[in-house]
Amino acid sequence: MRNESLNDDKPWWSYGHVWLVISGPVAVILACIVTFYFIANSPNQIVSGQDIEIEHIRSSKTIESGDAPAMMARNHAATGVIPAPKASPELPTK
Repeated sequence: MRNESLNDDKPWWSYGHVWLVISGPVAVILACIVTFYFIANSPNQIVSGQDIEIEHIRSSKTIESGDAPAMMARNHAATGVIPAPKASPELPTK
């Protein structure tokens, strides 16, 4: 009687743990396919430093004088664009 329970002749797909093992890699493959679809159909737009400056000017946000260095560092870290130094007023010539 005990040998009958060990010698099941059920097909492999009738066991639940087999599907549990198979479902992990299949889910990862499907996620990769979906991710590739999104990447291929909607690539990121390239944003230059000039575009960021133009948008900043349009938004007309003023920066507190104490926060200016922190905001410049944050913008540099986010975009990689080094802000241009402000032009100093020209000295009068003699």
